[in-house]
Amino acid sequence: MRKGLVSSVLVLLVLFLSVGFGMAGNGKGGGGTGGGGGTTSLLTEEEASDIIFLREEEKLARDVYLAMFELYQAQIFANISVSEQRHMDAVKGLIDKYGIEDPVIDDTPGVFANTDLSELYTHLINKGLLSLKDALEVGVIIEKMDIYDIEVEMIPDATQQDVKRVLANLLAGSYNHLDAFTKQLEPL
Repeated sequence: MRKGLVSSVLVLLVLFLSVGFGMAGNGKGGGGTGGGGGTTSLLTEEEASDIIFLREEEKLARDVYLAMFELYQAQIFANISVSEQRHMDAVKGLIDKYGIEDPVIDDTPGVFANTDLSELYTHLINKGLLSLKDALEVGVIIEKMDIYDIEVEMIPDATQQDVKRVLANLLAGSYNHLDAFTKQLEPL
């Protein structure tokens, strides 16, 4: 699994807070383990790691958006959190099909097997607590992170057609979410 990229996001988040909007970047840092039996042999080790990471990355988005909806009652967070749950379910389908150990053992908001994602969750929540504008900026950060991870880190590793299809669908969704958050920020 690629190391240090989530740490890079934390550094970039600090820069983002200091300087304003910009590409957040991200990736897959420590945490998460390979999994069970099943048909995992059809996947490369990197592909299986990507699926594990993606399951929790989609959970991170859902959990943050649910918290921001609870705080600000802005409908965009409710709508996109539902979409993120669908993304989690799509990745869970791959986990089940390929017999990978699901990292989401505890679906409590903010609980992650991947410690880097847990730390990132805390930073994103803290930024989102500052104002509605900051919460919308958190949405932009998350979606840019998802786009980078899927487009740059995961799609090139994908070998199975169903994995490629799920990644393509999630990527399209992330671009839609990014557009929605960006439009909400324009008048602010």
